[in-house]
Amino acid sequence: MLAFINQLTFLLAAPSGGESDLMQFYNQYFNIPGFEAWKFLNLAIFITLIVYLAKKPLSAAFKARREQIRAELIRAEQEKLAALQKLTATEAKLAQLETEKENILQKARDDAEYEAKRLADQASVETDRLRQQTEADLMRLSKQTNAQLRRFSAEESIRLAEKKLRAQIDSGIDARMVKASIQEIGGLN
Repeated sequence: MLAFINQLTFLLAAPSGGESDLMQFYNQYFNIPGFEAWKFLNLAIFITLIVYLAKKPLSAAFKARREQIRAELIRAEQEKLAALQKLTATEAKLAQLETEKENILQKARDDAEYEAKRLADQASVETDRLRQQTEADLMRLSKQTNAQLRRFSAEESIRLAEKKLRAQIDSGIDARMVKASIQEIGGLN
């Protein structure tokens, strides 16, 4: 559109045969290769028109997006607070678990000490019982051995006495003893 206006201006401003003041000004300041002022003016009008037309829908979209982001931030803050509450509750449970662990370990130590003491007492009682049983067995064995020794001693004494008597008894004494034994029984019939 501006190109049309520009061309129209050149046609109207150009006198027939020579350059007008407007054309001289244009050629001196605006007719630089690659620089055409109408392009910049056309761009400015286009941007202004786009901004004017897109302002309402874009502002509504930006406003809606801003509200959506705000709602997401509020929801994220609420989730953060809920997570912090869960974290606090979990830390409290962990602290409680630590004290519970200490209580269980202390109870286990106490039970182990009690069991060790009970086993020591039981071992002491068992040791005393075994000692008494051993002493009783030794006494019984000692008495049996003493009885066997007395019996052996008596038998050995009898055997030695018999051997001694046999050595002292000759055939004459033996015959007299046999006759005396027969008379004691009641004689020969």
